[in-house]
Amino acid sequence: MPSNTTSSMFFYIYVLESIKDGKRYIGYTNNLKKRIEEHKKGMSFSTKFRLPFELAYFEGCKNIEDAKRRENYLKTTQGRRFLGLRLQEHKRHKTAFGSGS
Repeated sequence: MPSNTTSSMFFYIYVLESIKDGKRYIGYTNNLKKRIEEHKKGMSFSTKFRLPFELAYFEGCKNIEDAKRRENYLKTTQGRRFLGLRLQEHKRHKTAFGSGS
């Protein structure tokens, strides 16, 4: 019998861009705010030597399988191209509207 409850847990794919060297880090989490704070505090070995970071992009997923699949895609050549285009579009939008964030 199907359950009438639905899971409210979402997973997020996120992209950090190092202000220091411009390189990107792609990851996933079920608590984006907490994970970003961990990166900012240098608690992630993968990113602590490239601080400070800026959250450049994120997406929401319904479950962990989708998040892992999307993270893996963004790490491919085609996914990196997609991400580059999205980030360029975002930067143009910020410039066009004079937004500083």
